[in-house]
Amino acid sequence: MPGKQLLMTFPVTATSHTLDDYRCRDGYATLERVLRQQTCEDVTREVTAAGLLGHGGAAFPAGRKWSVVNLNDGQPHYLCANADEGEPGTFKDRWILENAPHRLLESMLIAAYALQVRHCFVYIRGEFDLPYRRLAAAIEEAYAAGYCGERILGTDFACDIVAYRGAGSYVCGEASGLLSSLEGKRGYPRNRPPRLTVQGLYRRPTVVNNVETLANVTGIVANGADWYRSFGTPKSPGTQLVSISGHIARPGVYEVEYGYPLTKFVYEDCGGLTGAAALKALIPGGISTKVLTGAECEGVTYDHQSLAAAGSSVGSGGMIAIAEGTCMVRLLQVMLRFYHHESCGQCTPCREGTGWMHRIIDRIVAGRGRPGDVESLLEISRRNDGTTICGMGDAAGYATVGILAKFRDEFDYWIEHGRSRLMGKLEVGIDA
Repeated sequence: MPGKQLLMTFPVTATSHTLDDYRCRDGYATLERVLRQQTCEDVTREVTAAGLLGHGGAAFPAGRKWSVVNLNDGQPHYLCANADEGEPGTFKDRWILENAPHRLLESMLIAAYALQVRHCFVYIRGEFDLPYRRLAAAIEEAYAAGYCGERILGTDFACDIVAYRGAGSYVCGEASGLLSSLEGKRGYPRNRPPRLTVQGLYRRPTVVNNVETLANVTGIVANGADWYRSFGTPKSPGTQLVSISGHIARPGVYEVEYGYPLTKFVYEDCGGLTGAAALKALIPGGISTKVLTGAECEGVTYDHQSLAAAGSSVGSGGMIAIAEGTCMVRLLQVMLRFYHHESCGQCTPCREGTGWMHRIIDRIVAGRGRPGDVESLLEISRRNDGTTICGMGDAAGYATVGILAKFRDEFDYWIEHGRSRLMGKLEVGIDA
């Protein structure tokens, strides 16, 4: 793992997902101390002071989200862990669910105590098999040991946790779409305001946090905000689990301290690109984040501010390395096929726009591209931006505009000649 001793890192063994193994690392000791010695407000203040940012893509401060909930409103409150990890290239939450489910559960219980929540939910992606089985088994162990249910650890605190499997919708990774699905409705995102912390699940105050965001709570409460802020940068404290894939020598999940040099991570920690190829482009945080060229990665550090200055973002932590020899036209075709397939269809600009973009890119790749096709892709992206309830239409546009802005010549060549500029050369494959 790059950097110094980090937050989430612990030895992964064949039994690291079990309660006995977790207890060997003082598992649930923080929960017991919190229930006996701290108030709800104490926990929220610590998380707020730590500056914990959301790790699902939006990077919204977790403490600020929690502090909006009125603890004295007389209503039931809900907490949902967003484990619907559907962003292509992202699989770091899956690592937590498979190897550290009790870390998530303890953190959720601490958060539930702070937010006066009686019922918690883990909304998990329906395609996840082993992560679901590991999580379900961990919940059973927690109930048997007295960490869930009534009078937890002999205190007055009671909390139930339910693992709920989604049905395989990318849009249900959006918080309000997730809650609609959890209520048994079609997974359509909702217009806001009202905010979910005011009217969320069953129209009651609800906090939805990403799995990794919540998993950091135990460490923050156990060691303090100053300890957490000793990692990372002043504006991006802590670390990020990064799942890196693509044309990379050592793909996998790494914990990266914010502020870490991006090229050092790619070339040293991950072993560089396969076959010692040059880095053509890098998608830093899932395909919804704008692509960076290899040259643009030089001098960039892995944190929200540095990546934003470079024209992209941390996103969901799903990094994809793209080697020289990759056809960016084919890559965009794969992306737009995904967005078209996953659009829920609720908003006209996204429903019609993603399909229109998909048809244009398919026609280009089939050798029937027309002058003006690139301009059409850019215009559709522009008109989708900010015109839909969730960010799905925006994301399809970001991916498209990012690639067209930096690799326009490849699209122009294909439209003019009816084939890839790389045809006849050594072309790196893309999983289509």
